[in-house]
Amino acid sequence: MKVTALIEDELIQDVIDISGAKNITEALRIALKDYRSRKLMRNYANSIAAEPLEFTYGAKELRDLNQK
Repeated sequence: MKVTALIEDELIQDVIDISGAKNITEALRIALKDYRSRKLMRNYANSIAAEPLEFTYGAKELRDLNQK
């Protein structure tokens, strides 16, 4: 997909320097993938915090199950 975007030169250069990218396209790809990953992790964390995991087995029950 081709995109025209007005982004400050300094911001683009910072992203290139920080990411070690060879060009603007690679830098933007790295930045967008990183943003997506962070956003997904935050969403997963929020969903777990809203509805925490509930364990129904204790250590003894788990040991017994594993030994079967």
